[in-house]
Amino acid sequence: MTAPSRRSAATVVPSVRSLDIAVEYWLRAAEIRDEWLAAGLSTAPADRPAAERAIARLYGRHGRPRPRFEWVDSPAKALPLSGGVPTHADLHRWVMAPPWPAPRPFASDLVAGLSRLRSALDGCLAPPEFDPPPPKRDKRDRKPPAPWPVLPALDLLAAGVPFREVLTRGIRDALRASFSFHPLARAALGPSGSLPVCWYGQQDAYWVAYYDAWRRLGLTRYPGVDGAELDTWAALARSCGWWWPGDDVCVVVERPSVLRTEPVPGAFHGELRPSRSGGPPLVWPDGWAPELR
Repeated sequence: MTAPSRRSAATVVPSVRSLDIAVEYWLRAAEIRDEWLAAGLSTAPADRPAAERAIARLYGRHGRPRPRFEWVDSPAKALPLSGGVPTHADLHRWVMAPPWPAPRPFASDLVAGLSRLRSALDGCLAPPEFDPPPPKRDKRDRKPPAPWPVLPALDLLAAGVPFREVLTRGIRDALRASFSFHPLARAALGPSGSLPVCWYGQQDAYWVAYYDAWRRLGLTRYPGVDGAELDTWAALARSCGWWWPGDDVCVVVERPSVLRTEPVPGAFHGELRPSRSGGPPLVWPDGWAPELR
C-alpha cells in the first residue's frame, strides 16, 4: 500500500539512538496490548467477586450504595431485568434539559465520571524524551498538514511519527477494532434507540489498555484518585462481560463461551474481526448466538 506522508513531518528523521529507544518501548507496548487482547477475548467464566467489587467501587465513587447484583448468561437474558436503565436518548435529555425534579439515574453519573476520567488521563500524557522534535513549519503555509502515513508501527516510528500516535493506532484503535463484537450483539437485541445503555466489560479493554500501557511503560503517572479509578475499570475488563447499571440493581452478563475471530485483511496492528467460518462467531453460555450480518 502506498500511504500519504504527513507533509509537516516529511523531513523529521529520528536519530539512530532515539529510534532504537522508541522501538524498544513499542515492543514492550505490543506485549501489553497482546495481554489485553487475551483479556478482551477471554471465554473463561467471569470472576464474579472481582467484578462486583469493581462495580460497587464505581457506585461508591458517585455516592451510591452497593447495588444488588443479578448475573445472567447472555445479553438477551439481561434485557428483561434492565428496565430501570436509561437509553442513550434518555441520557441525552439529562444533558440538554434535565427533567427536574426527577432523580438523576446512576448511568448518567457514570457517563459523566468516565468522560472526566479519560480527559484527566489524557492530560497526563506528554511526548516522551525520545520523540523527535516537531518539524518547523513555514508560517506562511496555511494549509493543514497531511495525515500521518498508514504503516506498521515500526515504520511509523522510522518516519518520525510521534509515539503517542503510534500507541493510539497500535493499541487503542487496534483493540477497539478487535473487540467490535458488541454492535453485532446489540443489533440482535433490537432497535438501538430502544435499548438501555450498558458497558461492555472485557470489550471495554481497548481504552483501558491504552492508558495502562503509558503507565506500565513508565512514560506517565496518574494522580492517586484517577489511577485508582483506572484500576477499577481495568479490574472490570479482566473479570466480566456486559453490565447494565441500574440505580438499585446491576445486571451483569457472563463472558461469552465462544469467540471466534480472524485477522482483518491488510491490517497493520494485528486487528481481528468476527470469524466468517466455523460456526457462530459469538455464543453465550445459554446458547444465545447473534447472527453475523
